[in-house]
Amino acid sequence: MAEKETILMKGNEAIAHAAIRCGADAYFGYPITPQSEVIETLAALKPWEETGMVVLQAESEVASINMVYGAAGAGKRVLTSSSSPGVALMQEGIAYMAGAEIPGVFVNVQRGGPGLGTIHPSQADYFPATRGGGNGDYYVITLAPNSVQEMADFVDLAFELAFKYRNPAMILSDGVIGQMMEKVVLPPYKPRRTEEQIAKECPWATMGRTNGRKPNIMTSLEMQPEVMEQRNLALLRKYQQIKDNEVRYEKTLCDDAEYIIVSFGSAARIAEKAVELAREEGIKVGLIRPITLWPFPEKEIAALAEGKKGILSAEINAGQMIEDIRLAVNGKVPVEHFGRLGGIVPGPDEIVEALKNKLMK
Repeated sequence: MAEKETILMKGNEAIAHAAIRCGADAYFGYPITPQSEVIETLAALKPWEETGMVVLQAESEVASINMVYGAAGAGKRVLTSSSSPGVALMQEGIAYMAGAEIPGVFVNVQRGGPGLGTIHPSQADYFPATRGGGNGDYYVITLAPNSVQEMADFVDLAFELAFKYRNPAMILSDGVIGQMMEKVVLPPYKPRRTEEQIAKECPWATMGRTNGRKPNIMTSLEMQPEVMEQRNLALLRKYQQIKDNEVRYEKTLCDDAEYIIVSFGSAARIAEKAVELAREEGIKVGLIRPITLWPFPEKEIAALAEGKKGILSAEINAGQMIEDIRLAVNGKVPVEHFGRLGGIVPGPDEIVEALKNKLMK
């Protein structure tokens, strides 16, 4: 097998190639537009012949997430992918995994909603991605790629974070990034872990009881309220540790900026061009792109807001991330939203006009 390769491919295809190369043990999924190329590419590559990786089309999204729960509970590197309504069907299983502290990776290539909505791009799943999405007090580590290269890079990163904290991790992409083609440098091959390595790295895994140890039980259920409260508190301590250590973001031209645009994923690419156009008109504007949507870069945005005239949240939705921005700045500066709906992707000139109309008048 080649170590590193540079190939022109779609974002969805990059997910599939990266999963094989980062030593994934299994993929369980179900096709849905606009992410069907993930499972199609895996089927074409036949990784079971090279690495032994299992690729299985489940009978539904509900089935696939429960397969992920079972295999990940045995310490395996397992992932699934879907799009918005399909991920909605998985939320029960994701909540179970969060409660049982089972690591796994989920890719959401977002489309418009609510409900079946449209097959066109959207960023309207920000709320369920950053607020848990299922029942109970929990969070999912959420990475938002803005390029095909990051689609490839974030697969291994998501696995590393998921296993480091024993927590589900999501790659929150959208139909733009999933379907667009770019040059991507694929990571070198990482061998799948042996059973001995898994037993050493994952002493919690259900691999069969040996050496007289107590059975490992993977469950989110606890009938005693006092015990359940302690489990909840332990989860909260873990989430605080993630917030302290794993915030990721990228800043562009913020040092002299009077206005700031906050944007993620494909919208951030458009916002970057909007910054360029605005500066050509003499408007001093910068961009901060949250790479982790949870944990959100709240401290960084709060610090950046000092002395600014306003912040524009540019999202392909009706206004979701803006709530986290407003919580972060706590009324220091005006915060406004601009977005398009129904699967329509805004242009950079529209973002510049929104900046002028909402914050400069």
